[in-house]
Amino acid sequence: MIKKILLGLVAVIVLVVGILAIVIAMQPSQFHVERSLAMKAPPEAVFAQVNDFHKWEGWSAWLKVDPNAKGTYEGPTSGEGAIFRWAGNGEVGEGSMTILESQPHEHIKIKLDFLKPMAGTATTDFTFQPAGDETNVTWSMDGTNNFIAKAMCLLLFDMDEMIGSKYEEGLASMKQIVEAAPSDSATPETAPVEPSPAEAPSET
Repeated sequence: MIKKILLGLVAVIVLVVGILAIVIAMQPSQFHVERSLAMKAPPEAVFAQVNDFHKWEGWSAWLKVDPNAKGTYEGPTSGEGAIFRWAGNGEVGEGSMTILESQPHEHIKIKLDFLKPMAGTATTDFTFQPAGDETNVTWSMDGTNNFIAKAMCLLLFDMDEMIGSKYEEGLASMKQIVEAAPSDSATPETAPVEPSPAEAPSET
């Protein structure tokens, strides 16, 4: 009798696990997260905040999560080819960002390579659309979820909410920075600038 009950429980567990696996597998493989915010500043001022990874420390929500996180810079000071590598706590993880495209004052595309807590890649895009005396800044992320990532999104967290909330926080901080700066303080960036000996990549 007990053996039959145990076998029945095992069968139920296997059935539930099987159904759950099917549900997880049916979740969308592609994900897209997007947030926008209007800032009372010219496109070149906002563009400069994104095009130079050194400036991200002032507004990026993730860089504020772990004050002890280590970051290193490689390649040009800004623009296409610039790289930022980070290593922090469990929430921040470890990975790198590389600017793939940099169209002055219009668009920036960045490749994200995650190493920890889970390996993966994604791309982020920033677009800067002038509207009168404001600039509409749109920050988006696109990527692919494997089976484990699908399971985590289904059972543990909402990816749009988790990433989107950080985007909202980061855009709000960027807005404060560019709107507080003098209107003539932004220097248009037209091309990546190679670091001089005095500006060699440093570790933060």
